[in-house]
Amino acid sequence: MSVAPGAEVRPPSCPDIQVAILRGERALFEHGDLQRARRWFDTAYREAQACGDLAGLARAALGLGGIWVHEHRTAVESEQVRVRQRHALSQVDPGSPIALRLRLRIQGEEDYRGGTHEGILRLLARTRSSGDALALAEALSLAHHCVLGPEHGALRLELAGELIGQAAATGRACDLIMGLMWRTADLYLAGDPHAERSLQELRAVLADHPHLAVEYVAGAIEVMLTIRAGRLEEAEKLADGCFERGVAAGDIDATGWYGGQLGAIRWYQGRAAELLPALADLVNSPTLSPIDNSYVAGLALAAAVAGDRRRAAGHLARLRGRDLAELPSSSSWMVAMYCVVEAAHLLQDADTAAAAYALLSPYAHLPVIASLGVACFGSVRHSLGMAALTTGDLDLAIAHLRAAVHDNLALGHWPAATLSRCRLGQALALRDGHADAAARAELATAAHEAAQLGMVLPAVVGRPPESDGACRFRRDGRHWRVELNGRVALVAHSVGMAYLATLAADPGQEIPAADLAAGTPGHGPLLDDVARDSFRRRLTRLQAEIDEHESAQDLERAAALRMEREWLIAELAAAAGLGGRARVPAGGEERARIAVGKAIRRALARISAVDPAIGEELRATVQTGVRCSYRPG
Repeated sequence: MSVAPGAEVRPPSCPDIQVAILRGERALFEHGDLQRARRWFDTAYREAQACGDLAGLARAALGLGGIWVHEHRTAVESEQVRVRQRHALSQVDPGSPIALRLRLRIQGEEDYRGGTHEGILRLLARTRSSGDALALAEALSLAHHCVLGPEHGALRLELAGELIGQAAATGRACDLIMGLMWRTADLYLAGDPHAERSLQELRAVLADHPHLAVEYVAGAIEVMLTIRAGRLEEAEKLADGCFERGVAAGDIDATGWYGGQLGAIRWYQGRAAELLPALADLVNSPTLSPIDNSYVAGLALAAAVAGDRRRAAGHLARLRGRDLAELPSSSSWMVAMYCVVEAAHLLQDADTAAAAYALLSPYAHLPVIASLGVACFGSVRHSLGMAALTTGDLDLAIAHLRAAVHDNLALGHWPAATLSRCRLGQALALRDGHADAAARAELATAAHEAAQLGMVLPAVVGRPPESDGACRFRRDGRHWRVELNGRVALVAHSVGMAYLATLAADPGQEIPAADLAAGTPGHGPLLDDVARDSFRRRLTRLQAEIDEHESAQDLERAAALRMEREWLIAELAAAAGLGGRARVPAGGEERARIAVGKAIRRALARISAVDPAIGEELRATVQTGVRCSYRPG
């Protein structure tokens, strides 16, 4: 068929393109189903490209960006979407509304990856005069996403408020939902006492207009609030459910946010060292934002808590680079700095602490919150106090830590308040002596609060770890704290852990497997004179250690030792008859050898899973058989 010169050439009709685009837009804007929306827009783009439908191509390319910035994290996906959007922009009228929306999306992505916001704010100003309601709503949300650093609080609230108002012009419920979501996150980031009112308003709108992506954000904030309330076990269950909702919504941050929530919970439980394997994997995940350094900082802190000083120092050096100030400002910057300060304190790295103090000082009035309200680590003043403590300025440290207690109480963050109170007591003891009444009062209150919240408080900083090469087991509620040359592994209680604790209580002493089995329910008590003497010697040493820690006002360590002492006393009582006479053996040596050997091997596997170095050392120094022993080098 011939075509007359100058006649318009129309692309072949492809009605399926419009169906795919409409379904993609409905999934994205009405339901917040990011995963389903991506599939529809990808299908629409391919079909539009095949048919030469330039308008459909542009709408599909725009939809592929999603509602957040940088939804596509891998290099392949990110570059593919970028190329598609630029190609679509080159194919449409530069003055058309779709071209403006594409330019906004492309600029927002570029600014976010570069850790800046100047370009998107300039384009936002031009969009305000365009008269395009949809473009303005999208520009406001994109710009908001690019200004999530702590220095932009006032600007964020302005953008969120304008977006809420703009929703009336677009008529889209998703614009109102996004505006309320941004405003809610902004108020929590600002430490506003009325932030929860905004959350309830958002919840009410979501009840009428369900939106998976924003419901996921609201659920993450609920996890944060549960951690603040000190209900740590409940928070962990909520975090599990929140992660599942994030995956269902197709949110690329689901894994990272779950890691942040679990990290906050384990930090306050005194179990940060358990996170080392997971953090080592997560820190190199392509799903993390390119400007997110919080997981590297978290890895440094977990390594420092575990006593792996070389690894911790290496990650701190990686963060500092030429200058700690070069870390890009982002929604994760505050958490990264919190971890940097805590790791520097454990390593007694005064230079890093001083650099972090200078950077954090302008934000003393803010809480440390990850992303859009994923997790909260309390007042910035706590980090300032820890940094001052590390540099040796005790007066300044005490002032900041005392203010941090107040701020954390105002936030309703009970674990953070307890931790700040503990550090305040330790700082007072360092400055005024262990007998100081104020120091004793703060430490006693912190220990009482920690017991109620299920927290394990940190030991006094600067005290050299026991480093005689022997492994020590300390009972801590439902866990055992295994310590070796400054390394710490927190492992759940089991029969095998109790056996190892008994062997470690008397290094070099051979104890029959039957005697070990005798102190465990179901095996029938049996302790010979050697075993009983071993237990009693350990009891004597425990009492001396308890007295020492109490005199130094290290109440949390003293409490842990008392729990171990009570356990040993119970084992001795169970293994003795009337008048303290040893009971008659209840089983054969061979049966005890097999049972005890299996239990100890299972316990060693659990220890290795938490800290391979401690596990390897114990495998080399614990002998099992008819007679068992622990012989450190």
